[in-house]
Amino acid sequence: MVSRLERHQVWVYLAAILLGFGVGLGLDDGAGALDVAVRPTLVALLFVTFAQVRFDRLRTAAADVRFLATAVAANFVVVPVVVWGLLPVVGPDPAVRLGVLLVLLAPCTDWFITFTHLARGDTGRAMTLMPVNLVLQLALLPVYLWLMHGEVFDGIISIGSATGTFATLILLPLVGAWGAQRLLERTAGGPGSLERVGTLAVPLVAVVVFLVAASQVNVVTDSLGLLPRLGGVYVAFAVAALLIGVVGGRLVGLSPGPARTLVFSVGTRNSFVVLPFALAVPDAYGLAVVVVVFQSLVELLAMVAYLRVVPWLLPDREV
Repeated sequence: MVSRLERHQVWVYLAAILLGFGVGLGLDDGAGALDVAVRPTLVALLFVTFAQVRFDRLRTAAADVRFLATAVAANFVVVPVVVWGLLPVVGPDPAVRLGVLLVLLAPCTDWFITFTHLARGDTGRAMTLMPVNLVLQLALLPVYLWLMHGEVFDGIISIGSATGTFATLILLPLVGAWGAQRLLERTAGGPGSLERVGTLAVPLVAVVVFLVAASQVNVVTDSLGLLPRLGGVYVAFAVAALLIGVVGGRLVGLSPGPARTLVFSVGTRNSFVVLPFALAVPDAYGLAVVVVVFQSLVELLAMVAYLRVVPWLLPDREV
């Protein structure tokens, strides 16, 4: 079941962002302390996120070859082409381009399940797709960045900083979540414990966006003129993702439930998994953090529209 907090998570996050901006504007130099708090909070959030990824479903995910192949092709072949096509609109600023690439090239592994459920999609297939998406994006994201924005490996992101970020902010919570799953599998009430851990996701996301908004408020105010263009890019991506999911589902003959799952998988991005990499770049490229977080805000509003449009485009009466 989707909790009331999850149903209203869009407004929770909006409130957290506005509160963060208000606090950040009043702190002046004190925002640095909040910036320090972002990373440990992200570790906690990613642990909770990864704890909901059933790694034991990697084998069973292959059972529905048609759905899995369509979702992988849409997310890791078609979407990168769309993102590459949007880069001229993004502009030449390397920090902005880096942020856009980071966030749009990584499919979501958390709240897309919530939105899939709310749209009466196939949450079972969504859960089996999660570990596949996670493994593939961690493997392919460096390749995409090298192909589309090669200078990230030439001064923006050093191999050492990227490796350290991956180890401390991605690998640590990932291994911890996998270990917790294996341990709880052997204890009574283990699956229930994982579900209770999952209820912390919305509050932790709210804390992260509050901290980022408060600590990055000066960067945001200095780049307000950029946000309309970014918003246009992200809206264009949301429309393209909707078309990719609907058309892709129909081309391969998916029934409405799996087709809706495909749409939400393509339309949602993994902003809080890639955020650590944006935080790891030098201060001169700090705008990448704002670019990543702003995408999550636009995406949440787009998902509200998806919840109305997707069931209409893929009605239950289809065979």
